[in-house]
Amino acid sequence: MKKWYFEDFAEGQEIALGGRHVTEEEIIAFATQFDPQPFHIDHDAAAKSIFGKLAASGWHTCSMMMRMVVDGILNDSSSMGSPGLDSIRWIKPVYAGDTLNVSYVTKEVRPSNSKPDRGVVVSVWKATNQHGELVATVEGMGMFGRRPAGAADA
Repeated sequence: MKKWYFEDFAEGQEIALGGRHVTEEEIIAFATQFDPQPFHIDHDAAAKSIFGKLAASGWHTCSMMMRMVVDGILNDSSSMGSPGLDSIRWIKPVYAGDTLNVSYVTKEVRPSNSKPDRGVVVSVWKATNQHGELVATVEGMGMFGRRPAGAADA
């Protein structure tokens, strides 16, 4: 498996992270604990809402996206964490039965001027549903260690 270092990211690069099926049970469980608005946890209330049926919390959508980024890149990388996010957009609702497909798009790479052992990668995570419709985006920054001398290029 590839180990991701700062040098492995390039502007415009898109990394497909696969798909994840969304269930009603997890929508309700997440929302009950973290975002208990009626349209996330109650069928009748959701039917009367702008969503028309139970919809996943946007925070749940972001959490699922985060998990896919961690599994697809960060767990096997030189990640040093993140200084934060600049933008989150919930474009379309996510419903039970949807499949989220997530991609990691590198927007910018910049080596640190003050710490030569690392650099910053600005990325946009894009989630689409099974119909190819964009449902959410997350834009932020990640810090990655530089490839150590003698480490093999991937």
